[in-house]
Amino acid sequence: MPSVSTIAQAEEVRKTSPEQAIPLYQSILAAAGTGMSLRQLALRIHPSHDVGARNDQETALLKLAQCYRDLHRPNELAALIHDSRTLITSIPKAKTAKIIRTLIDYFSEIPNTLPLQIEVCKETIQWTIQEKRIFLKQALETRLIALYLDNKMYSDSLALVGTLLKELKKLDDKMVLVEVQLLESRVCHALRNLPKAKAALTSARTSANAIYCPPLLQAALDMQSGILHAEEKDYKTGFSYFYETLEGYSSLDDPRAISALKYMLLCKVMLNLSDDIQSILNSKVALKYRGVEVEAMKAIASAHNNRSLQEFEQALAAYRDELGNDPIIRNHLASLYDKLLEQNLVRVIEPFSRVEISHIAEIIKLPAQQVEVKLSQMILDKTFHGVLDQGAGCLVVFEETPVDKTYESALDTMKNMANVVESLYEKASKLS
Repeated sequence: MPSVSTIAQAEEVRKTSPEQAIPLYQSILAAAGTGMSLRQLALRIHPSHDVGARNDQETALLKLAQCYRDLHRPNELAALIHDSRTLITSIPKAKTAKIIRTLIDYFSEIPNTLPLQIEVCKETIQWTIQEKRIFLKQALETRLIALYLDNKMYSDSLALVGTLLKELKKLDDKMVLVEVQLLESRVCHALRNLPKAKAALTSARTSANAIYCPPLLQAALDMQSGILHAEEKDYKTGFSYFYETLEGYSSLDDPRAISALKYMLLCKVMLNLSDDIQSILNSKVALKYRGVEVEAMKAIASAHNNRSLQEFEQALAAYRDELGNDPIIRNHLASLYDKLLEQNLVRVIEPFSRVEISHIAEIIKLPAQQVEVKLSQMILDKTFHGVLDQGAGCLVVFEETPVDKTYESALDTMKNMANVVESLYEKASKLS
């Protein structure tokens, strides 16, 4: 069987030079003995009627796609997906979905290819409609929703979710239904529509309870649950979900495990339990994920523990990519920074009844304008009682006056008396 030896040879060549392996894989995919040039062979992929040879063609297709991925050639990969449709039609339908999704997923490892990936996905969906491959179409539409989400095309995502959910509920395909409902929850969360995000996640969990849920999908559900609980400031429950997520992803060596570990550490910081972080990092599950991203969270925890705004800003600057690129981490750190700034300001102004804003700014090492804005916000939020004298550039702090509860007590007494009178009137009416 010459094709087997060619695959083995191509695999050996690919280990050292993916570029040189490309023609070998193309020759397996194209018709043998047609006298075509290598360029022409690359443009025509002919399925073999022999089962063994067809398996070789499937392998060559995936290996060739991997070569294009490793060499960062998105256009060639897109052309390969288009040209391989003839071969794919000869493959059993159950295999087809996996192969096409794998080919499209290879784009994600090539930088700046999200628009091309969306375009290829749309073209392939049109092809599945023509071929009447309903289940493959739904799988690709699910993938397209995720791509829209990554590209921040939220309205397109929600429109496709609505259409796809109607189809899936008719077919009762629970597995894909769970994936789509989870994606809907993620889209709504990105749009800050938390009630809708929670409702979609609840639906996804209900659907997942009716089937066997694969570990990766279960971990994704736990991750989303943890994120939504953290948004509601329920960091304790969020931590438990992130722990389950970490175990799920870690058991399958999924790279998303590091995100779950970061969110666990974030929850501990937000709960003022920074001392627990070291014990978490020393656990068996977390040890293999030690690296720059974990060091970034440790720096944040240390700054929070020391209540130092300067250390906090230094950590944000030193680990800009690790902390700034994740929207979940970024949002919660912004909230943490505000909280830390507020605590520092309260501590600084506590001994004074009148103090210059420039003096406060000098103590906490921040611009006077930023300090003034934060102080005005704290006054409006009634964190303390005072006014800003902008003419003199001073903060005037008032002593907290005790609240006179006489008025409230009088109202409560009158309300209770009214209830007694009504009760007596009802009893008198019954006697008469």
